[in-house]
Amino acid sequence: MEYRYLGRSGFKVPALGFGAGTFGGVGPLFSAWGNTDTTGARRLVDICLEAGVSLFDTADVYSNGASETILGAALKGRRHQAILSTKLSLRMGDGPNDVGASRHHLIEATHAALKRLDTDHIDILQLHAFDAMTPVEQVLSTLDDLVRAGKVRYVGVSNFSGWQLMKSLAAADRLGLPRYVANQTYYSLIGRDYEWELMPLGIDQGVGAIVWSPLGWGRLTGKIRRGKPLPEGSRLHETAGFAPPVDDERLYRVVDALDAVAEETGKTVPQIALNWLLRRPTVASVLVGARDEAQLRQNLGALGWSLSTEQVARLDAASAVTVPYPYYPYWNGQFSERSPAPV
Repeated sequence: MEYRYLGRSGFKVPALGFGAGTFGGVGPLFSAWGNTDTTGARRLVDICLEAGVSLFDTADVYSNGASETILGAALKGRRHQAILSTKLSLRMGDGPNDVGASRHHLIEATHAALKRLDTDHIDILQLHAFDAMTPVEQVLSTLDDLVRAGKVRYVGVSNFSGWQLMKSLAAADRLGLPRYVANQTYYSLIGRDYEWELMPLGIDQGVGAIVWSPLGWGRLTGKIRRGKPLPEGSRLHETAGFAPPVDDERLYRVVDALDAVAEETGKTVPQIALNWLLRRPTVASVLVGARDEAQLRQNLGALGWSLSTEQVARLDAASAVTVPYPYYPYWNGQFSERSPAPV
């Protein structure tokens, strides 16, 4: 297993991590993702640890806490072998303070997550969304208290915009509070928005990307093809409404390119899509999910080999879109020597 630094933290994480969103199966979204129970989870954790996949990611909202509970049970007796990552700040109850990043909710939600995970500390704690109603200084101060208490090791964010993340990093530097070192972000061959602003920010500020949904919400599994209906067993029948929209022609163009590279390399479409991500700047770890052992083993096959430069260029071209202003270089290269290096 290849290990990479998580931003500028000095802490290393495996290039592939395991996303436990398939554990539990509670609710309309997560039941479509998977319903792995504790027995099945133990087997998947066995395979991960044997392969060096020691990073396990979950969230309190995944199956209303069931994912954390099952993951904690699956790791019982071998917690020391794992890097535990979880997320909080989305709504976890009907009360007025059961949501957000207030001091009250962050402390209560962290304690609840520790109990469900059956552990005394969380290695990487990420805010699941930006809370515009709580000053970033208060958020960082609370996280500092949790770090100093030994309940949290490193802090990060998920689903933040560039200005939200940068405002938080600037406040952390100004006040001497913990910096976010992880940005858990959506990124795939059909979802490259991360490159417009968050990737350059990550390069500049030393924030590592932990990638979720690297197969584009199941669109890059190799089962979706031009001119064919959505496969009967695809989870997109239930989850398409939650997923970022993708232009059909662009999706098929990417799938065609993946098919061509698959034929050349003897690798599967998902393995190629994952390998492409592993080459991208700032990417520290790519989270793979699996509903069964076969899926997991196939995803692990994304490691140990590399796409050629020419193959990467073809995938880049097939997935490219015109970026919006101000990221589009409307000055036609006049100031290219003073512009950031291409990513």
